[in-house]
Formats: sequence, C-alpha cells, structure tokens
Amino acid sequence: MRRPLRFLPLAAMLALSACTDPAEPAATAPPITTPPPVTTPPPVTRSPAAFNKALHDELVAMLARDQADRNGTPQTETDQARTARLKDIIRVHGWPTFGLVGRDGENAAWAIAQHSDFDPAFQQQAIVLLRDAVAAGQASPGNLAYLEDRVAVAKGEPQVYGTQIGCGPDGPVPATPIRDESGVEQRRAQAGLPTLASYLAEMTTICAQDAN
Repeated sequence: MRRPLRFLPLAAMLALSACTDPAEPAATAPPITTPPPVTTPPPVTRSPAAFNKALHDELVAMLARDQADRNGTPQTETDQARTARLKDIIRVHGWPTFGLVGRDGENAAWAIAQHSDFDPAFQQQAIVLLRDAVAAGQASPGNLAYLEDRVAVAKGEPQVYGTQIGCGPDGPVPATPIRDESGVEQRRAQAGLPTLASYLAEMTTICAQDAN
C-alpha cells in the first residue's frame, strides 16, 4: 500500500522562509532657493504603518492555536474562524506588514492564509496582497513563494519554487512537477529560500523519521 504524502511541518517552513527588511522612507526633496520665491508644497509621502502591538499579539496567538491544533491538541477555534478573522484584519489594515505587526506577525498571517485551502479565492487574494507587500519590502518573499506554490499545487498545476515536497514511499517527492526545474535554484535564491538540494536533504531526514 502506498503511503500518502506528508509535508514539511510549518515550524520548518517558517525557518526556511526568508524575510526582507522594511523599505526606507523616501527622502524629502530639498527646498527651492533660487528666485523668484516658490511656494510649492512638499510632495506628499505615505508614512509606513505604525506598529500595532495588539494586532501583532493577536496574530501570533492565532498561529499558536493553529499549530497546537495540528500537533494534536484540539482547539475550539477552527481554520475557518482564523481565516474569517484574518479577512477582517485585511479589510481594515490591508496585508499585515512588517511595519504593522513585525516579522513574526507577518509570518502568522501568512501561515493562516497558507492553511485556508478551503477558500482558494481568499488564498488568491492573499497572493496579490503579499506581492505588493513584498515589492515594498514589507513582507517575506519566501512566504509568497510558499503560498504561490501551494495554490498552484491545489489546482494541479506545476509549482515554481519547489516548496511543496511530500514524503512518498521512497522518500521526498514533489506534489506536482517543478516548472522549468533548471532555473529553480535561481528562483529560490531570489525568494531568499535555501537551495532545493538542501531542502530535499532535510525532507529526506524528515521522511525517514516519518517511516519509523
């Protein structure tokens, strides 16, 4: 009998997922000093979101309950309830960024979206928001890579970064083929992920432990 695929625990995924530093605010242009006097107002810039400790703590606690549930300690809060709360947060604040909730808060938001497989439309929305946040230096490109691959695999499509690797009867196996596998290491490096070879080596150890 073939054993079903088993996937890398979230704790390991969090360790492998990269983070980028928040973007520095743009410098204000120097005032014009040449005559005649110019009274043009300075350019309007969007200030980065202020850190919200209460929201940070809520997201981190939600992730702790998510992990407890998956590690065999049932919780009264379901995946659906966590997803619904994350949707509420996004409606008010947008994607929870580094500046708003810190790196661990952003990781928690991503993990909740990662576990929202029952709501693929929301996962697709999260991808769009994450792309914008990553472009602004306010979210982890590794998190984005994992979510993009997860959504692709759910559709039965090739994955881009090779993050969705499970344990088959003979060891690690991609959940779906890796698109343009010759370029996967470059794409992983751009996302701040370790090499596929090192990832597969880690998965080989995990799969061997799982088989015992």
